[in-house]
Amino acid sequence: MKNPSPADLQRVFDLQSENQWNIKASSAQTRKAKLAKLKDAVAAHADDIVAAVQSDTRKPEAEIRVTEVGGVMGNIQMNIDGLEEWMKPQMIQPASNPDDKAKITHEARGVCLILGPWNFPLGLTFGPLAAAVAAGNCAMVKLTDLCPATAEIAGKIIREVFDENEVALFEGDVSVAQALLELPFNHIFFTGSPRVGKLVMAAAAKNLASVTLELGGKSPVIVDESADIDKVAADLAQAKQFNGGQACICPDYVFVKDAQKDALTKGFAAKVKENLYTDGKLNKENIAQIVNKRNFDRVKGLFDDAVAKGATVAAGGELEAEDLTVHPTMLTGVTPQMKIMQEEIFGPLIPVMTYSSMDEVIGYIEARDKPLALYIYSKDQDTVNKVLARTSSGGVTVNGVFSHYLESQLPFGGVNTSGIGSYHGVFGFKAFSHERAVYMHQG
Repeated sequence: MKNPSPADLQRVFDLQSENQWNIKASSAQTRKAKLAKLKDAVAAHADDIVAAVQSDTRKPEAEIRVTEVGGVMGNIQMNIDGLEEWMKPQMIQPASNPDDKAKITHEARGVCLILGPWNFPLGLTFGPLAAAVAAGNCAMVKLTDLCPATAEIAGKIIREVFDENEVALFEGDVSVAQALLELPFNHIFFTGSPRVGKLVMAAAAKNLASVTLELGGKSPVIVDESADIDKVAADLAQAKQFNGGQACICPDYVFVKDAQKDALTKGFAAKVKENLYTDGKLNKENIAQIVNKRNFDRVKGLFDDAVAKGATVAAGGELEAEDLTVHPTMLTGVTPQMKIMQEEIFGPLIPVMTYSSMDEVIGYIEARDKPLALYIYSKDQDTVNKVLARTSSGGVTVNGVFSHYLESQLPFGGVNTSGIGSYHGVFGFKAFSHERAVYMHQG
């Protein structure tokens, strides 16, 4: 529904509130059939999805087919494959009376609100939606207004699969999201910035709604003397190319020993050149633009502030305002006082700081907000164990990037300012479920 009024939203909310008990009581087979229909609709509209996301974001087609089509279909299939096992009650042997019975069942939360982001507009909206449907919920869905073409095709897909008394998608600006947040949902799932996450949580508190907040933060990369610097450089180049660095788990800054710094910067520059340049010219079809002018200006402001305060451009450094393109860039000589070290970058810039001891690195991370991701490059297990013991983050990948996100058997989510709750696989099903205790006296 495009540009709905508050009355339109209330009408659909009332329909879903009435229908939620029918959906809650649905069988695994019924839910699996709905998920299969959703998967088929995504497959049928794959080319339309690619065109829409490219129109909104200028992402490379290959990235879109992986994250917004293939990833979505894989996520839906994972829910189909696991659902019957996930729905089985967990039987408990009562401690006080062994003749009685007890169990834990997973029941739907009810009517849920799903608010999606702009960086992966379909993947990070339909992923939670698949989990909500698997858990037997009704859902009202809103994609960001920064991706209107993607929202339009998403709405078409949802209307083909669901009646509005079960799942409905709404298109429009931020006022629509604000109006939705006035409604007394049972659960709200939000993916976006910590700043907006606080607003969502405040709105949820008015109705004591539970929340899953997938946020972000400054995800550090720690490199010690034993690390394979060529691998680190290659991974960072690939990470900053992926969606133009506009991913919540993208490495945000690097700690490296001074003796390794030059090898890291040279390796990064060489890999970026190999991946993205032909005859000295950037292949722009292989890297997403910054989503809009406001965000381009924000990223440029971080770059300009760092350079003005003494940072050195070790690789890249070109920012093209006419088409919102930022070349993958590595900065050295960075200090904590620079703005680039004080807020999430969400772009293809990577600042580098040097350190003397691992205690210095750990102390820096301990003193700041808990990040969504933490990356450790080391062949020394004692070092890895020490960092894990003394820091906190949503997830960790050792000697690589993104892997903890890509493994569906692991929960994905943040902690405190980087998020509340987790999802993926069975953890998504649990996020949209209430664990209900049932005790049954016998005789």
